[in-house]
Amino acid sequence: MKFFLDTADINEIKTGISWGIVDGVTTNPSLYAKVGGSYEELLKEICALTPGPVSAEVISDDTEGMLREGLAFAKIASNIVVKIPMTTDGLAAISRLKAEGIKTNCTLIFTANQGLLAAKAGASLISPFVGRLDDISEDGMTVIRELAEIFSHYEDLDHCEILAASIRHPRHVTESALVGAHVATMPLKVLEQMAKHPLTDKGIAVFKADWAKAKGGK
Repeated sequence: MKFFLDTADINEIKTGISWGIVDGVTTNPSLYAKVGGSYEELLKEICALTPGPVSAEVISDDTEGMLREGLAFAKIASNIVVKIPMTTDGLAAISRLKAEGIKTNCTLIFTANQGLLAAKAGASLISPFVGRLDDISEDGMTVIRELAEIFSHYEDLDHCEILAASIRHPRHVTESALVGAHVATMPLKVLEQMAKHPLTDKGIAVFKADWAKAKGGK
């Protein structure tokens, strides 16, 4: 399974990459707003930090506007993936960008039907938002599970990967992996939480204490 960081914070990206477990980065307008500056320069810096996919989201809501932004993003670096919202205009933009050889990530997916349409249009990644579905008392994992099952039946969907987005906690990552998501994108804090357990901390403390006693006794 691939792990992406969902952030526009350069220091967070550097930290995650230093652990050797980050395969890419996803950004969006809200994450960019937290850091500010030039979005294009920020994307250049992120793309230089990782050879993996870096999702850059369009702002336009019409097909032609999405295409203009997407084509401009694609010129920034070879690992840019253009992030397009799940709308009919978005589907048209995804299809046309695919014809240009440009990879896309269809975002704001909340049903298996939406994901299937995005994959059919030619998206390289589809991003079901599991956390936001949980927020309205629906089971976000149902969408991941259904899409993984659908994809298993059709070889013509092999170009597309299921990316579990809106990850809120480590259990979301575990469940996404169990039901067949190819990728999970998450904040750095969730990636940190995945590495931690109180019994691990306790075990390290005990080993250190025993080592100190043994060395002191000699």
